[in-house]
Order: sequence, then C-alpha cells, then structure tokens
Amino acid sequence: MVTINDVAELAGLSKSTVSRVINHYPHVSQEKKQKVYQAMKTLGYVPNSSARSLRNKKTQMIAVIVPRLMNPFFGQLIESMEVAATEQGYQLLICQTMYSKETELGHLELLKMKQVDGMILASLENEWETISEYLTYGPLIMCNEFEEDANIPIVKLDQIHGGYIATKHLLEEGHRRIAYCSGGHKSMVAQHRKLGFKKALKEYGLEFEERYSFLDAYSIKDGMRVFHELNQMEEPPTAVFTGGDEVAAGLITAAKENGVRIPKDLSVIGFDNQVVTKIMDPKISTIEQPIQLMAQQAIKVLVEKIASKQDPQKERYEFPLKLIVRESTGRSPLRAVE
Repeated sequence: MVTINDVAELAGLSKSTVSRVINHYPHVSQEKKQKVYQAMKTLGYVPNSSARSLRNKKTQMIAVIVPRLMNPFFGQLIESMEVAATEQGYQLLICQTMYSKETELGHLELLKMKQVDGMILASLENEWETISEYLTYGPLIMCNEFEEDANIPIVKLDQIHGGYIATKHLLEEGHRRIAYCSGGHKSMVAQHRKLGFKKALKEYGLEFEERYSFLDAYSIKDGMRVFHELNQMEEPPTAVFTGGDEVAAGLITAAKENGVRIPKDLSVIGFDNQVVTKIMDPKISTIEQPIQLMAQQAIKVLVEKIASKQDPQKERYEFPLKLIVRESTGRSPLRAVE
C-alpha cells in the first residue's frame, strides 16, 4: 500500500511538506505543490482521510477551473455559479490556472483526493485524453471552453454565431480590412469565433488575411500592444474584432493616445458586454453573452451528475449571443441584433 512517505520520497520533499500540500495549508510554493501532485498521480496515492470521506459523505464542494480571475468574464461567471451553487446547497472552490498545464493538473487532483464532489472546467490547458483520466474520481463538465470529443456534458455559447454577427456588422459598416484578435489558437472558443469571422468574410467575397491576425490577446495591456503593431503596418486595418472587451478597451485607449479617432479612423468591437464597454469613451460595441444562464445550467447539470453517480454522457447545452451596437463602430444609438 502506498503511503505518504512514498509520496515524500518520490517528490524529494519532507513528509510534513507533503502533508501541508494535501491539507491545503498556505505558504507552500507552487513548485512544491506540483511535485507532490505529480508524485501522488504517479503512485496512485489517495489520502486516507479523503477515502473515508468518499465512503461516508459528500464534501458539498464544487470546484471551478478558470484561467484568470482578473478577466471580467470569468469574474461574472464565478459570481453567477456561486449563487447557483449556494441555492443547491454547495460551496464553490475557485481554481485559477494562469494558462498553466501543470497548475490545471494540480487542481484536478482535488477530485482524485475527494476534496470536491465534482468539477467544472471553464478553461482547458491539457489535452482531453489527459483530463479524461480523472473521470474515475468524480463527475466533470465543461462550461464555456470545450472539447467536441469529450464524452461529458458541455455547456457553451454559440461562438460561431458570435464571431459571425460581430464581423458582419463591421462589413455592413463598409470595412474590408478587418483585424482579428484571439487569445490562443488551441481554444475551441477562439476557433469557433474564427469560423464565424471567416464565414462573414466569405459572404462578402473576402479571404482571411494572416497579416491581420493577432494572437495572445487577453487584457487591456494586450489591446494596447495590438494597436501599436497594427498602427505600424503600411496598410493597417480599418476595423478590429477583438474577442474581448478588455482588449477592445486597451486598443481604444492606445489609439486615442496616438491621435487615432474611434470610430472615424478605426472601428473596434469587443466581446462579452462587460461594464467597461459602457464607461469607455466612446462606448464599445460588443457581443453580449448570457453568462448567468450558462453558469446556472452548468451548476444544475453538475449537481445532477453528482446525485445520480451515473457514467458520463455526451450532453450538449448551447446558448445564443447577440450584437450590441454602440459608438466604437460608428453608430451612437444602442440597438440589439439577435
């Protein structure tokens, strides 16, 4: 039988350090945590206290994995999930990855150690083949980010339609050189938005141009970087699909600082319809996502899976998006387009 001493030896750490990691004591470095989690995974070690908890009762805890808490989208998602979880008699444990594969796997160990009853994946860093191994230890569902081949429930938004209606709006405004911003090419959310972006371009007889594609754009700082990159082009775009309101806000800020007029010289559209879209000058056109509805559905589905203890099923729940037109794309009256 594998013991805590075996874990400590394989991790190259003291038994007390391993114990602190298992019991979630503060002031343990992320590096040591990863060593312990990796050793536990390699040895198949499950703490005895967790095993007893599994036999006797539930933890009434649900974990949700997100990439970055500072992103307003995930802040709103977590807040809505917490309200829904509380109504179901559960507490929400928030796990931030900062886009790290190792950190994500460390959080998944919580399910293996029976310290949570189920887990919601609102972001994905590892391949599904790696994550699917944890289904042995409890229910997993995906919310927002997704993997089509996953044999678990997925609660998501119609990102293809979102990318399409945002881009079509810019095309209807007369733009033909439109830049595309994305967080990362591996994200299915980003890939589906790009499909919608390309679909709209195709309807207007246009091809997707890689020179107008900008990756790793997540924050206000990234938006400012994107502006400086496109502003140096010989033939810069006249409009930008940002994929995020923070990115749009950063881009608009940098543009104004450099004498570029929004939307006269450059139109910008965001994504999410966060508070920042209403307080920026000009106000930002964006795509509104029904975050609260998605969060409520995710909690409902996971709680049902925890209660039923059934094998995972390939269920799909999808919510629509809508276009909110404001001043950053050339029209001041607010209107919504389904």
